Amino acid sequence: MSTRARIAFLKGHGTENDFVIVPDPENTIELPPAAVAALCDRRAGIGGDGLLHVVRSAAHPEARHMASEAEWFMDYRNGDGSVAEMCGNGVRVFARYLQRSGHVAEGDLAVATRGGVKTVHIAKTASGSGSAGDVTVGMGKALLPEGAVTVSVGERSWPARNVNMGNPHAVAFVDDLAHAGNLYAPPPFSPASAYPDGVNVEFVVDRGPRHVALRVHERGSGETRSCGTGACAVAVATARRDGADPAVTGTPVTYTVDVPGGTLVITERPDGEIEMTGPAVIVAEGEIDTEWLESFVR
Repeated sequence: MSTRARIAFLKGHGTENDFVIVPDPENTIELPPAAVAALCDRRAGIGGDGLLHVVRSAAHPEARHMASEAEWFMDYRNGDGSVAEMCGNGVRVFARYLQRSGHVAEGDLAVATRGGVKTVHIAKTASGSGSAGDVTVGMGKALLPEGAVTVSVGERSWPARNVNMGNPHAVAFVDDLAHAGNLYAPPPFSPASAYPDGVNVEFVVDRGPRHVALRVHERGSGETRSCGTGACAVAVATARRDGADPAVTGTPVTYTVDVPGGTLVITERPDGEIEMTGPAVIVAEGEIDTEWLESFVR
């Protein structure tokens, strides 16, 4: 990386799950974990729950096999610099960036992720609204591994539903979201074998018919204002708790999921496919000081 090179960045969020966006179509920018963590640092960097590295699929070794299906690859990193399979809110913001930059228009597109190719729909802007239309992401199907799981905070513990949305989740229903504590550290879980690579933990309360609210600890990021895959996992776990299974009834089921940063709408279809709809906003753009960033690359 040359210190003379200019590295562009943008900042965006989906229901206040915020991201540093680094456009790099040909995959020429080196972003080791320390550099990503520095960029995501809220005091000494740009600040974000994670980083969206925007790369053409054909230019990235992990995505070349998906290039025929999706031109763009979301090389997603957690705020601590670790690699993640998928981020639902991140996909919406990623799509909004592609739209803003002129790479795609309103309508349908495909985005490659480590969790597979995701289908995305960018809604048209409502006439006179002045704000961009919501983005819907096809999140794939949920897997529901068997086996009891328990999560704990302090002296309290709860049974949790194991849901995999391309990344692992433990969904616990609680009486009060305050019972989740500060969520700075990962809530303990058992058995350890259930999540050998760590887990995202959602604490959930009911708000009304097919309406829930959550707080979440995302592995590698701590508590975040929103988690798209977490909202999907919560909707599926709540539906099963409520006795609803679209694969059995043949009828889609939709839940409204309040997150600290806003509201997402999750629909599970009879074929098992899950769709998540919510906002995506780009709030700023600028340039990274390359000499500063190079100090984390060496």
